[in-house]
Amino acid sequence: MSRELRYAVRTLYKNLIFLGREYPKGADYFRTRCHAAFMKNKDVTEPEKIKELIAKGEYVMKELEALYMLRKYRALKKRYYDQ
Repeated sequence: MSRELRYAVRTLYKNLIFLGREYPKGADYFRTRCHAAFMKNKDVTEPEKIKELIAKGEYVMKELEALYMLRKYRALKKRYYDQ
């Protein structure tokens, strides 16, 4: 694996772990699932496949960010509007 891909995978992993701190089911749950997903694909050596997996991980990161923004929006809406 090239140095750039290795760096991208490591950065993705660190970012996902960082975002997982606020996961609704808990940070430990997220960390174990994330670690298992990365370990499942540790033997992949084809650069094209690695790039696909990185893109999938970045998609998951964006979904997590959207989940957190939605949660913040709902909390603010709950504070200011009576239902």
